[in-house]
Parts: sequence; C-alpha cells; structure tokens
Amino acid sequence: MRKRGEELLKRMFGPDAVFRDGQWEAIECVLKRERTLVVQRTGWGKSVVYFLATKLLSEQGAGVTVLISPLLSLMRNQIEAASRIDIKAESINSTNEDEWDRVEIMLRRGECDVLLVSPERLANQRFLSGVLPAIRDGIGLFVVDEAHCISDWGHDFRPDYRRIVRIINSMPPNMPVMATTATANDRVVQDVEEQLGRNIRVLRGPLTRESLQLQVIKLADQAERLAWLAENIPKMDGSGIIYCLTVADCGRVAQWLRQNGIDALEYNGKLDKELRPVREQMLLHNQVKVLVATVALGMGFDKPDLGFVIHYQRPGSLVEYYQQIGRAGRALENAYAILLNGREDDEIQEYFITSAFPGTNEMRRVLSLIEDSDRGLNKTQIQQRYNISNGRRDNCLKMLEIDGAIVNHGGMFTRTVNPWKPDTARSEGVTALRRHELKNIQEYVETKQCLMKYISLELSDPFAAECGRCANCNGREFFPVEVGREKVLAAIEYLWGDYLTVEPWKQWPNGWTGSEKGRIKEGLLNQEGRVLCAYGDAGWGRTVIRGKYEDGYFSEELVEASVNLIRDKWRTEPALKWVTAVPSLRRPDLVPDFARRLARGLGLEYRQVLYKIKDNPEQKTMRNSFQQASNIHDAFEVRGECLPEPVLLVERA
Repeated sequence: MRKRGEELLKRMFGPDAVFRDGQWEAIECVLKRERTLVVQRTGWGKSVVYFLATKLLSEQGAGVTVLISPLLSLMRNQIEAASRIDIKAESINSTNEDEWDRVEIMLRRGECDVLLVSPERLANQRFLSGVLPAIRDGIGLFVVDEAHCISDWGHDFRPDYRRIVRIINSMPPNMPVMATTATANDRVVQDVEEQLGRNIRVLRGPLTRESLQLQVIKLADQAERLAWLAENIPKMDGSGIIYCLTVADCGRVAQWLRQNGIDALEYNGKLDKELRPVREQMLLHNQVKVLVATVALGMGFDKPDLGFVIHYQRPGSLVEYYQQIGRAGRALENAYAILLNGREDDEIQEYFITSAFPGTNEMRRVLSLIEDSDRGLNKTQIQQRYNISNGRRDNCLKMLEIDGAIVNHGGMFTRTVNPWKPDTARSEGVTALRRHELKNIQEYVETKQCLMKYISLELSDPFAAECGRCANCNGREFFPVEVGREKVLAAIEYLWGDYLTVEPWKQWPNGWTGSEKGRIKEGLLNQEGRVLCAYGDAGWGRTVIRGKYEDGYFSEELVEASVNLIRDKWRTEPALKWVTAVPSLRRPDLVPDFARRLARGLGLEYRQVLYKIKDNPEQKTMRNSFQQASNIHDAFEVRGECLPEPVLLVERA
C-alpha cells in the first residue's frame, strides 16, 4: 500500500516527491480504520493525506469521502488539488445551488470520490436525510478539516461544527474518521478528543515554519501604516496577502495601494461570489501583487510560493496569527510575516470577544418567545418581537437547535420537550480565554524573545525551539520601522478624502406597522448616499467624536470636507437643489447647525422642514431593520414648504 501511495504522491507533485515525516503514518491510520486527529504545521500537507487516503480506499471499493471544509476558498483550492490524481471532487455549498441536482445524481451513480461541504450544510435536513443516505456506496471516509472549529475553546469556533459530532457518533464504529488542524493547543486537543471519542489517535508534529522570517512593527496610526505599506511592499519579492480586521479597511488599503502604483485588490466575505474565485486565481498565478483580505481568505488557501503575509492590524490571538501567516513560504526558502499594530486593534477585538457568543439572557428570551407561541416562530417573527440583531438571533437559534431545545421545520422554529439550561460556566470560561489570548498577543508585540518560539509555545508545541530567523533572533530588522514624512502626509490626505456609501433600503421590513408593504415604490426610494467617515474610524472619525462629545458642534473642517466630498466625488443625478436635516430632541442644534453651514458651502438653500415629535429611543440602539423602522415611524412630522426638487438629507447616524 505504501508503494502505491508513493506512486500517487509522485503523480501529484512530480518524480522527486517523497512523504514528509508523519504523512504515511496518518494515511495508515485511515487504512486501519482508526479515528485520527492530525495536528501538523501549516503547509505540512494535511490535504495530501486525506486525498491519498481517499484514493487508496476507493481502489479497495470504499465509498465517498465526505470532507467538511470551513471556507469556500479552501473548497475551490482542494478540488483543484484532488484532480491531479484523478479524484472527482464535488461541492455542495451556498454559492452553487444550481449544481446541487447534478452533484446529487453523481453521488447516486457512484461517479464522485469526494464530497466537500461546509459545516453549515449539516443543519439542512434535506441534505442529512436525502443526500447523504442516497450515496451509492455509502461513506468511505469522514474528514473534518480545520478541526479546531469543533472546540469552542478553539480560535475559530463555529457552532455548526458541533453537528459533526452527532453524525460521527451515528456512524459504524469501524468508519474511518480523520480530523486535521494546525492550530490546536493542548486544551483544544483535549476538547476534540472528548467529542470525537477517547479512542482517537493523536498525531502531532513540530509546528515551527522554517522558511518564515517574522518581524513586529509598531505603527499605531493608520496613516503611518498605509505609508509603510506603500514604501515597503515594492521591496518584497513575489505576491502576498495583507490581512485586515474589517471589510472597510480591506477596501481602504487596496485603493491606497493602487493609488501608489501597487497592483492590489480587496477580498472579503461581502465580495460578489463570482469575483472571489477569480481573485483567488489571480493571486495563485501571480497576476496581482497583493490581495487585501479578511479571514475569508484563510484556512487552507494553498499558494506554495506566497512571498509575504502582512497584518495591517493585530489579530485576536497568536493561534489565529499562526494560522494566517502559514499561507506564506510553503515552497520558498524565505518568506516574510510582518505584524503591524494599530490603536484601533483592541477596540475591534473587544467587539469580537463580546459578540462571539449569544448571551444567556438573549438565548432565554428567544427560547421564551418560541415557547409562548402556538405554532412556533420564524426568523422574521422573532425579529418583530425582540430587539436583537439578525446575526445574534441566528446564533441563538443555532445554539438552541444544537442543544436540542428547539427544532426547525422549514424555517419555523418550535420548542421541544427537552429541558434546557444554559452552560454559563463554559461561555464565561471561553470569554475569559479569549481575553487571555488577547493579552498574549499584546505581549508578543513587546517580547524580545524568539518570535516563532513564542508562538509555538502558545500552541503547546512539544518541539518549540528558537528559530534563528526572526528579527529578534537576528538582532536586526528586515524592514524599516519608520516611514517618510512625505508619504505619511499623503496617507493622511487620502484618509481625509476617503468615504463610504449608503445603500438605500429597497424593501419595507416584513410585518412592520406602517401602511407601506413590500418593495419601496420608485417615488419613495432614496438615492445612494455618502458617509464622510465611520464613527471613530481613520480620517475624520475622531474629529466627529470630539465634535459630538467635547465641543458640542461639528468643526468647519468637517463642513469643508463634506463640501469637497459632495462637489468632487459625488455626481448626483439629478443635481441637488436644497438641504434639510434630521433633528434630534437630545441635541436639537447639532445636525441642523452642521447642515446649514454645509448648504452655505454648497451654495444651496437650507430649510428645516423635519421636526421630531416623539421622544423615542436612540436609533443606534435598534438592532434590526424591523425595530429601526418601527422606532422612527410617526416620530417626525413635516412643517413648512418643501421644495419639489431633489434634496440632500443630512443625518448623523
């Protein structure tokens, strides 16, 4: 069997390919039908193991390999790799619904070797009761990639991974199961063992990446970081990835780099699904210098010659950081992993920590609403009854469903007879762990120790040792830690001129109390708007905070910047003719005063025709579209004459 495995390996990677330490041992475990957890460094070749195991099992008459894979970018990468040894791999996911029927026919005919699905697909009853049982020769191997997602102690916990445990426990005891990850410390390994079975065999290898050269650079200001990128990326060989914490920063950084002659594109979860594979391929074939990405381009993305990974902001943990820098230098002798730092990093991570799990009170409230309903509730009905964001509502439903407290029948959630008690100790423990992880990566920024060893110890790597390659080990910087003043000033000007767009609502919220329903009529539909800055963000964000909370008015600088934005970067059709403002009872003059000065700067007439007549809660406290619309319904009235011409409506969101 090993000889046949070596033949297949050479077909995948060429005549000189040999197994890396531990690869054949992992394949052998599958062939012996053992449950196996493989913890190996990024780039070690975990996908090689389960693809070769699939091929060897298939040649023995085994059924389809079901591969649970967490990211669509990972799925596309793996399907391409599998084809090299004539493995027919197909995917069922949220972006290829038009292909589901074709894939299901192939499964029933036995014409598919590997089925890749996202963990969220395991929540679909049609998939569980219709697709999986219809596979002609059954499941021959069950693979859980990025298995740290099973553990809520893992850095990237996804609740749907909990469903995997139930499926595995329902399988025959001799069904081979393989779980793989590069980012599981001792606590996560223990949790995965508990869920997949104590008889699971754990194979661990050294996690140090010998090709990576790590450096930390402290540049708190966004303008300095932008300037650093513009000055230093041209010095780096090959192509790379810049990771940002937010979608807005991906666009901001990519546009800045393009303005500085660097071929850069953004990549995030909100990007059109047709564009994502196109941009992945562009990076894979060195047709773009940089992809500026969120974690949507992450686990398993395999470009062996990726020359660098730069973090525009610090991630929330060293485990997450290791996962992301592992994209670089897989087939290179030298690749760079540069960590920049920003003053906004901790604020963003605090938001991620507090929003990671639905609160106990939120889950109790959602469960109570469902329990008190006669026939159950759908998502829209919950949204109408409870001021909760769609994301947190969905997480509550997901966790309650996994706990067996509710069931989902075609989108209608009903209460089961099972008792439910929140595991507050566990959620509090996980939150405390997240804060501990944040503290560790904060200390990593300041350490004078070997950077790779510091990370390896966080991952409980028994082989952790000084790398001799990072900036701390070398005693010198690979790239300068200071930037030129001229480039910083250019970046400041760029940030001041940056803006966001506001997409108008096109549908009235379902079930709201207003008389209008369905699609918003043409005459009532707003045009696309503009936002000068996000609250507290780079550019003008901090000036807005100072104006609102310290000065009590918005400065002339903000007025001038808004005038320039409207005149130079916003071509409204038809042209604006007058200006009005949305007033507030709490700060009645703040926005109207700004709008008057803005109108004067634009040479337009200002009219105050909107008046607040109801002291309702602040709109920013409304967490979903139904609550937002209901909160302001009948809260305003129009007084005076409105000009029958296009108007600029000024609001402080």
